[in-house]
Amino acid sequence: MATHAIGGRLIGPDQPPFIIAELSGNHNQDLSRGLAIVDAMAAAGAHAIKLQTYTADTMTLPGVHRIEDPNSLWYGRELHELYQEAHTPWEWHKPLFDRAKQHGMLAFSSPFDETAVDFLETLDVPVYKIASFENTDWPLLRRVAATGKPVIMSTGASTLAEVAEGVAILREAGCRDLTLLKCTSTYPATPQNTNLRTIPHLAQLFPEHVIGLSDHTMGVGAAVAAVALGASVVEKHVTLRRADGGVDSAFSLEPEEVALLVTETERAWQSLGHIQYGIQRAEQNSRLYKRSLYVAKDIAAGQIFTKENLRVVRPGDGLPPRYYEQVLGKPARQNLSAGQPLTWDAL
Repeated sequence: MATHAIGGRLIGPDQPPFIIAELSGNHNQDLSRGLAIVDAMAAAGAHAIKLQTYTADTMTLPGVHRIEDPNSLWYGRELHELYQEAHTPWEWHKPLFDRAKQHGMLAFSSPFDETAVDFLETLDVPVYKIASFENTDWPLLRRVAATGKPVIMSTGASTLAEVAEGVAILREAGCRDLTLLKCTSTYPATPQNTNLRTIPHLAQLFPEHVIGLSDHTMGVGAAVAAVALGASVVEKHVTLRRADGGVDSAFSLEPEEVALLVTETERAWQSLGHIQYGIQRAEQNSRLYKRSLYVAKDIAAGQIFTKENLRVVRPGDGLPPRYYEQVLGKPARQNLSAGQPLTWDAL
């Protein structure tokens, strides 16, 4: 099983799920709100805060594209303008990272071009995240891998060939500790298009890497199911309150939901255990309450056992029920009282 360390924390199938709270643009261009989100995520038990490091100018050119998909959350928005609203000012990174570290959380970011990597290196981030739409940007992959830091890469809107090529580029450029996240790049994603059975398949294809989920669905159900299927990392967008608005607020979790996510994914992981048959030590006392054969009516010595005077009931002090048919029609060896467990010496 692939296991590696991020900032001193082990992640992998033999470790509790690693929960990443994605701040994205839900700070709403207010640093104090961004810090409050960090505080709330720490209180909820998230293990890491992730930012996005870009400017509108490093993402696109003004006026080149307007979102025309009527199903998009950002329908009608001009792309450069949207990124201007959503970006996290670079001067905010250090105070946000510092606040996370004060809470004992890891803090890192998704760089969207090589200048962002150079900047994040000055902040000594412990890991880099490659977003789905950037996983074919080979120059960016090579620059990130050259840092020698662990890398987490999302696989949304990608062919398997593109994922394999991205993995190869990262490894060739020096990345050794890589996590791949199953991702559906729709906002929000639906359970129907999440396809979590891909997770164990990714683990088979890339056994040397940790596998996880970047989840854009509502709620925590998909994340819990992903952990049951082998996900070791879960990334979710977060906010204080969806009603406050924000570019990603519609599919982001509130603090109470993040607390539920942390608790329930860890329970799912604990529940996986190992292949187990037979009686566990914890079940020994419960054996008493399996069914067994009991005398239902007083029986005189020599009287025949019948369906009327013999019952299969709890507790398990008598003969196992598998002997029921074998005992019927046989004579009692001695007088028996109603409510008495049937044992071999009574036959």
